[in-house]
Amino acid sequence: MTNQDDQFKKVISHAKEYGYVFQSSEIYDGLSAVYDYAQNGAELKKNIRDYWWKAMVQMHDNIVGIDAAIFMHPTTWKASGHVDAFNDPLIDNKDSKKRYRADVLIEDYCAKIEAKIDKEVDKAAKRFGDSFDKAQYLATNTRVVEYQEKINTTLSRMAKSLEKEDLADVKALIEELEIADPLTGSKNWTDVKQFNLMFGTKLGASAENAMDLYLRPETAQGIFVNFLNVQKTGRMKIPFGIAQTGKAFRNEIVARQFIFRMREFEQMEMQFFIKPGTQKEWFEHWKETRMKWHLSLGMGTDNYRFHDHEKLAHYADAATDIEFKFPFGFKELEGIHSRTDFDLKQHEEFSGKKLQYFDHEDNASYTPYVLETSIGLDRMFLAVFSNSLVEEELDNNTTRTVLKLPAVLAPVKAAILPLVKKDGLPEIAKQIVDDLKWDFNVDYDEKDAVGRRYRRQDANGTPFCITVDHDTLEDNTVTIRHRDSMEQERVKIEDLRHIIKQAVDVKTWLMKM
Repeated sequence: MTNQDDQFKKVISHAKEYGYVFQSSEIYDGLSAVYDYAQNGAELKKNIRDYWWKAMVQMHDNIVGIDAAIFMHPTTWKASGHVDAFNDPLIDNKDSKKRYRADVLIEDYCAKIEAKIDKEVDKAAKRFGDSFDKAQYLATNTRVVEYQEKINTTLSRMAKSLEKEDLADVKALIEELEIADPLTGSKNWTDVKQFNLMFGTKLGASAENAMDLYLRPETAQGIFVNFLNVQKTGRMKIPFGIAQTGKAFRNEIVARQFIFRMREFEQMEMQFFIKPGTQKEWFEHWKETRMKWHLSLGMGTDNYRFHDHEKLAHYADAATDIEFKFPFGFKELEGIHSRTDFDLKQHEEFSGKKLQYFDHEDNASYTPYVLETSIGLDRMFLAVFSNSLVEEELDNNTTRTVLKLPAVLAPVKAAILPLVKKDGLPEIAKQIVDDLKWDFNVDYDEKDAVGRRYRRQDANGTPFCITVDHDTLEDNTVTIRHRDSMEQERVKIEDLRHIIKQAVDVKTWLMKM
């Protein structure tokens, strides 16, 4: 087992043990690729959503939010292209009877080559020490250059074949690369076929009169069909944006990697409506703005990178992904797409309604172009959670497991611990809880020795532990312990709110952007 596999198993196990993520319907042996967010998971997820919403909607005077319905008129999905073209290329292994996404098999093959590049870089960095120039090494080392060329030609060929819907060449590429079934090593593959990912359902009291509906596979279309409603009622002037968060559903045949790829998931999307011809500058603007948002959480610049799309959707003129270094390698976290006027024009054609903007400055009507930012909330949850989980060697030759969540996102901001369960200490601790809970989500914990309680709160990601002891009775002070440094300081009870607020306040974190 690789270190990556081992780390990912620890992430999944920790998520369950500390009440973050449970398998859905677990008492009935679960439902594949469907998960429930537990008591701490629901809080972390809400905090991530709020952090996005504040940065995207509250801090922009030209972006508003909506909450569109999951059910939409079925013609919506005809107009958007999902009925005819929302497919994944799937391939079956004849021996193992397992089904895979053909593009993911090829991408995983390239990821293994990328891991070889990383190994070469690490070796060279150790060899050359401070004088090591990574950029020069990547550009000049023969072996590394060959590896990179192999990745580039493979991904480029796959993108072109998928664009032309040349599925026979996708299969040929898998065979030429000698890609084997990850489970059994078999290379006995079927042809590649397309499979539509939308979940269908019915609307109506009787089967004969029921209308065919779909569970939405994305949240963007709810924004597009409401473009004119929002623009007119909000008296919005271009450029302006409409944001929303919400559930989407995809019948992923090869759902995997825990909550990274699920059948029911949540998106946080913003569609920015702009004047045709300005899309290049807005594309660069939102690339920079969105990367700054990610970096404001302090999870390390090395864990992020942009990946420009080899294969553009037919309507797009630019597309990039912000990729994050998950325990299983760099994968897409957020997409930034320049969608031109495709969406509004399609809905105009299929609905017969005009979806144009009248520009008073130009005294002319036009169909706006759209710049999209779209991030998976569940993927962001996994990025934050997996990056935060660390095991630390301590000075006394012991280790501690600590979940170093960004304090602004942590489910519980502080745990209040009476040193003992007598002498009036629990009463004071509960008074502190009652006072702080108006502003923060706090926890009361009196079970076990205080050292064990510290460890439990560390593993749960709680930024502060506040201990009430016998000195508190004399001078109204408590010990506050910082999760990451384990440093302790004596502070007055009345100062607690200010200390916690400084560490967890959204403004403090977003001002880093």
